[in-house]
Amino acid sequence: MELEHLKDQWSLIEDTDGVRLSWNVIPSSRLEASRLVVPIGVLYTPLKEKTENSVVQYEPVACKAPCRAVLNPYCTVDVRAKLWICPFCLQRNALPPHYKDIGPSSWPLELSPGFSTIEYKLARPAPAPPIFLFVVDTCQEEDSLKALKDSLIMSLSLLPSTTLVGLITYGTMAQVHELGYTECAKSYVFRGNKDYTAKQVQEMLGLLAPGVRPQGALVMPGQHPQQRMNPSSRFLLPVQQCEIELTNALEQLQKDPWPVANDKRPLRCTGVAMSVAVGLLETSFQNTGARIMLFAGGPSTEGPGLVVGPELREPIRSHHDIERDNIKYYKKAVKFYDTLAKRTANNGHIIDIFAGCLDQVGLLEMKSLANSTGGHMILTDSFTSSMFRQSFVKIFDKDAQDNLLMGFNASLEVLTTKELKVTGLIGHAISMNKKSTSVGETECGIGNTCSWKMCGITPTTSVATYFEVTTQAGPVQHQQQGPQKALIQFLTYYQHSSGQFHLRVTTIGRDLSGPAGDPSIAHSFDQETAAVLMARIAVFKAEVDDGPDVLRWVDRMLIRLCSRFADYRKDDPSSFRLEKNFTLYPQFMFHLRRSQFLQVFNNSPDETAFYRHVLNREDVGNSLIMIQPTLDSYTFDQPSRPVLLDSTSIQPNHILLLDTFFHILIFHGETIAEWRKIGYQDQEGYENFKELLEAPKEDARELIGDRFPLPRFIVCDAGGSQARFLLSKLNPSTTHQGTTWGGVPQNAQTIFTDDVSLQTFMEHLMK
Repeated sequence: MELEHLKDQWSLIEDTDGVRLSWNVIPSSRLEASRLVVPIGVLYTPLKEKTENSVVQYEPVACKAPCRAVLNPYCTVDVRAKLWICPFCLQRNALPPHYKDIGPSSWPLELSPGFSTIEYKLARPAPAPPIFLFVVDTCQEEDSLKALKDSLIMSLSLLPSTTLVGLITYGTMAQVHELGYTECAKSYVFRGNKDYTAKQVQEMLGLLAPGVRPQGALVMPGQHPQQRMNPSSRFLLPVQQCEIELTNALEQLQKDPWPVANDKRPLRCTGVAMSVAVGLLETSFQNTGARIMLFAGGPSTEGPGLVVGPELREPIRSHHDIERDNIKYYKKAVKFYDTLAKRTANNGHIIDIFAGCLDQVGLLEMKSLANSTGGHMILTDSFTSSMFRQSFVKIFDKDAQDNLLMGFNASLEVLTTKELKVTGLIGHAISMNKKSTSVGETECGIGNTCSWKMCGITPTTSVATYFEVTTQAGPVQHQQQGPQKALIQFLTYYQHSSGQFHLRVTTIGRDLSGPAGDPSIAHSFDQETAAVLMARIAVFKAEVDDGPDVLRWVDRMLIRLCSRFADYRKDDPSSFRLEKNFTLYPQFMFHLRRSQFLQVFNNSPDETAFYRHVLNREDVGNSLIMIQPTLDSYTFDQPSRPVLLDSTSIQPNHILLLDTFFHILIFHGETIAEWRKIGYQDQEGYENFKELLEAPKEDARELIGDRFPLPRFIVCDAGGSQARFLLSKLNPSTTHQGTTWGGVPQNAQTIFTDDVSLQTFMEHLMK
């Protein structure tokens, strides 16, 4: 019962503060912490939408430099002396004059226990409205290009009218469209096979350095002060001013005219187009909110950043080629895009990548563009697909005040009290190389800093932060005060889409454990969060280490955790028992080992990059569905019920609904599929069969409703080729190798695989 109570508590905290921790009691000594195996980690969703609106219209009260912690419910306040003591650095600070009347009857919000998360709307306006720069690949089939143009024209109506927009198109050449010139369509052309430096791009576009701007330039009415004769305003204009020209430019886009021989790929200079886009924004709009949206219909075959040559007989690299180091362009392309990504992130800009192609477009090489800047990555077969259309529209979702649900130019800073130090972050960000007393000695993910640049954030963006305990001995327990608390403060500073800067402050406190061997630590373990935090470390390792090494690491950590927290008698596997809040953890790890995040077999390198990208940005609930998909079963005269992710769940007269986050799959058992093919559902007297076929579709619709990116929807029958999506996720407890396990009914499906089953895995683990 107590565990259920704890779980409710954790989900309440997640709703108010957007945080979940792997351990909710902090070990009081370094030694105790080293025995936990799973690190102390926090999964934090900075823009988590809150139920009550806690945005306040005044400036935050901060501690003296270098600490700069913000006033919070854990501070001690001396009302008479008008002082507050910072719990992070223990300095005394005077309260500002307008706080002079505080007392029990008028207590400021940020000191109230219910406001451990509070958002300040700062008085600092952004230097420019948000910018959207479309970078469009024109080397694609007419229908695909037409669908893409329609989506882009439609998106103009979803943008706030002051938003600045621009257009770059590319094929064999890259073209920057000049929107301010209404007499005729006009664009600047860049050669696709040339590597332009930032300075060359800016000179060719006539963007003078900011210092050379003409003095006393006139301001046009209705213009933002920064656009006084700003040279870039020829290419980036407010939607309200250029909607007609931009719509015309998009409508008139033709397929790239360059001829393509039958045995060749079209020449596509994605690298040059991106480098021009970054150069255009960085001259005039450093550190302002901007999104570069890349729509790629195929791989880059020309110029810097090319991922495959133009000859069709030369295949694009596979996982196998990368393992054998048989990769001609890979390292050079990765280096090119990584450098571009760093530049973009330092400017505070975001890059989104939309791939609409049956084959790979080079996401693997370009992944840092989105991963370092908090951009989206969406992988679809074509821009004509509803998956692309609906995911693209969802990006422009708005809140009740009609503001876009996205933050720009964001950064995150973490402060800790002396017991804890931050060892790193895993998520879509880059290090800001800021050192402070909160920084730990070890490194987990992006470490050696207490501050990260995230650029793009949405209400679901979640980052994993990891901590170490530095105290040598246990704390002195003060009887009268109860247990001491370790505190962590997250400061998220970002440009709100309404044009103001905001600061979101979340301060969390957790009890320190009592004397050695305190059972409260084990009770405070949150196995769901721990599985997600470990999955992020495993994926981070998989980017640099060999696959088998990562799997061995996952196994080793699991064995160490179980040997530390399970009850067992030596040499007697049947005596193995885990506490209730540890029992699911081994099966999460079993499914993680078999997941597409760590197993690259059957996925292209681009798909692997996409799956890992999404895992690194979602919260606990969504990430768990990716690691261990959910499976529901529907049959006659029974409500639908969750069933085990196991081959025994496949029964001839059941329908299954599988949710892997990326795919939603409805699977009809043999008998059901036969009846459906005969058409019983359309005959009188078979209404309940018709209802049974409809039920999973209804539930699938609900799941798809708020999911981003839109999952692929698959309906298949037992024995059909699409059923492989289901079979690859199930625990193979009935394989062609083993006999039935635990009296499994003989009509369960046999899965042909050499993978061990969860039962065998658990038996090995117990041993």
